[in-house]
Amino acid sequence: MFTTSKILEHTWSRLKSHYTDLRPTSAWSHAYRRILGNYYRFLIPEGSSVLEIGCGSGDLLQHLPNRTLAGIDLVEEQVNAAKQHLPQAQFSCAAGETATFDQTYDYLLLSDTLNEAADVQQILENSHHAATPATRLVLNIHNTLWRPILGLCTLLGLKPKRPQQNWLSSDDLRNLLDLAGWEMVRSDARILVPHELCGLGSLINRFIAPLLPFACLSLFFVARPKQAAKPADSLSVTVIIPARNESGNIEAAIQRTPKMGQSTEIIFVEGNSQDATWEMINSCIEKYPERDIKAYQQPGKGKGDAMRLGYAKATGDIIMILDADLTVPPEDLPKFFEAIQLGHCEFANGVRLVYPMEDDAMRCLNLCGNKCFSMLFSWLLSMPVKDTLCGTKVFSKSHYELIEANRSYFGNFDPFGDFDLIFGAAKLNLKIRDLPIRYQSRTYGEPQIDRWRDGMLLIRMAAFAARKIKFL
Repeated sequence: MFTTSKILEHTWSRLKSHYTDLRPTSAWSHAYRRILGNYYRFLIPEGSSVLEIGCGSGDLLQHLPNRTLAGIDLVEEQVNAAKQHLPQAQFSCAAGETATFDQTYDYLLLSDTLNEAADVQQILENSHHAATPATRLVLNIHNTLWRPILGLCTLLGLKPKRPQQNWLSSDDLRNLLDLAGWEMVRSDARILVPHELCGLGSLINRFIAPLLPFACLSLFFVARPKQAAKPADSLSVTVIIPARNESGNIEAAIQRTPKMGQSTEIIFVEGNSQDATWEMINSCIEKYPERDIKAYQQPGKGKGDAMRLGYAKATGDIIMILDADLTVPPEDLPKFFEAIQLGHCEFANGVRLVYPMEDDAMRCLNLCGNKCFSMLFSWLLSMPVKDTLCGTKVFSKSHYELIEANRSYFGNFDPFGDFDLIFGAAKLNLKIRDLPIRYQSRTYGEPQIDRWRDGMLLIRMAAFAARKIKFL
């Protein structure tokens, strides 16, 4: 009977023999690691602590500057080489299946490691000992479509000879992650040419590979530990309501917003209204002293500016956005609270495109535009986001602070405030989940969005996001 220790002993013997007889890497291997590094620099934010399991000689880690680095590898010769390449990092000799860890990390990295692992599930299970609930597991494996191509490259001497490989499909890996206690966050495919080829390969990988994911060499995955529920009464809530020309909806918003968690704070941010919205907000604060209601007037313009003021003033653990037009029923907010509280996601996004809508709730052209943009942004983000323009979004204040701290990657490009949040959450590898709601017609006021002007702005934003996210 094969035990894990016997499998590991056999694997170590093969690897040691291989690295004694052959150079650990070739020019093509170095080029491939540089290309991998370009994408991992996007996936792993600067300032993060990173442990690479199966680090080899540190070729990939050296392409991740401004991060706290560590690595383990089964082959001692490789570990010694890594220490010389990256003296500021910490390295040790151990197998991923049985390694012990004396600290936790923000990111655990397994680059091609599972291709040669003796026991993939055990590595994934053991890696929990180096993880916190906020840790992200990032990894890449080879696309099985490339199996004959890589075999031919090895015969021609273009690729170093490696031990016999595991060939995992995407479904295999998703299943093993689930069995090992990890939950998938996102997946993507990259690299058509594993070498720069004097710039030609770089151009192909940047502009063509994202359009042909089925043919790419490397399949990338991001996962998080499966989450436990938090006690509902341990979490406070802030509901932010941006309001412009919505005086007829203010009192209903207060009356219909449920009390959730430990406490529920309501923050109105009024912006340049032409009606009595500001006066109505202040009148309702006096009328409902039992509710925790605050009000501010934004100094700038646009919903995005209003929302950032609201975030700065929020005191709740969980932040909710509720549009003052009440087309998303406030009574649905407890569903969003539970999605976060129970650990189902870290960013709950409202979706208006599942249930039937009330008559005149959304004009036909707007509906078509929303569906087109949902497909476009799902492709850009490498995760399904069915309705990017729904105003109701829910997330923790701590995660918003991380989005704000990393906003420089995208810049202040979003006047609506919705995409700033979605792109920021995706960049931080937060678990995003769609939550269907029943979209209702307005009972007061007029829509604040111009379909043509704002539609063109959305197209420009999509092009900007493609350059920052997809065509790296």
